[in-house]
Order: sequence, then structure tokens, then C-alpha cells
Amino acid sequence: MNYRINLLLLLSLSVLLIAACSPKIYGTVKLVDSKMQPIEGESSKGTVVNMINTTAKMEKASHSVVVDEKGKFESEKEAITPGKYKVEVSRIGFDTETRTLEIGGSTREKLKIQLKKIPEGKRRTIEGASSDADKIINPGEVNIRPPGM
Repeated sequence: MNYRINLLLLLSLSVLLIAACSPKIYGTVKLVDSKMQPIEGESSKGTVVNMINTTAKMEKASHSVVVDEKGKFESEKEAITPGKYKVEVSRIGFDTETRTLEIGGSTREKLKIQLKKIPEGKRRTIEGASSDADKIINPGEVNIRPPGM
């Protein structure tokens, strides 16, 4: 009888541990200048992190989060499923950083992202553009907001 109770407790504990180890993508974002030095007085809060599962069905393919005031981000619970991910971190005025990850059943992937500021003279605008090539916007200047913002 005691053996069965111990076995049941062991199985219950195993199920809880496995459930607690769901896949997750998290990390930090720092804003840096052209010399890769931190930019004083500028916060990465509000930077968008898009996590795109390139191997999932359309309805489960994308998840976005926003960086907090400490420069940290974390995928929401159960939003990440196993597969190959393209993680894009973007902010207006900064080059977009893209990483490719392979996420397994209990993978916890930590990223350290540095977004490099686009020099003022290198930014492009559509207004006053003379050709179609001039109308191409640098990906670092496009900010895709997650739903609900």
C-alpha cells in the first residue's frame, strides 16, 4: 500500500515538473550607439519582440511582447510551441536584430540583444522620395506593435 502511494506521488511530481518546464523565449534588450556603447538616458522600454514560429500553423505562428522598463522581455506562458523560430527585435531609429532559434518541448532560450542606433543621416523617409528605391524603409524604422496596444 505504501509503495503505491509513493509511486502515485512520484508520478504526480513528475507531471508537475514537466508542465513547469514549458518552452520559453526571454532575455534583455540594450540600445547602443554606432560604436556599440550603451546610449545614456535612452530606455529600451517599449521595444517590440516578435517571435515567429516558421514551422507552426498560421494561428499559432506569431507571438509578440514588449520590453519592460528594466530592458527585459519574456514570452507569455504557453505562447511558445516547439519549432523553428525567427525572433525579430525592432524599435524606430534602430537596426532590427533577427535571431533564428530551434525550440524543443522544454527549451528555455535566453537572448541578449543589442540594437544599434541608425545614424541620423542614414535614415530614409518616404516624403520627398524621387524613386521607388528611395521609398524603401529600413526595417529598423518600422515598429510593429503587438495586438492590444
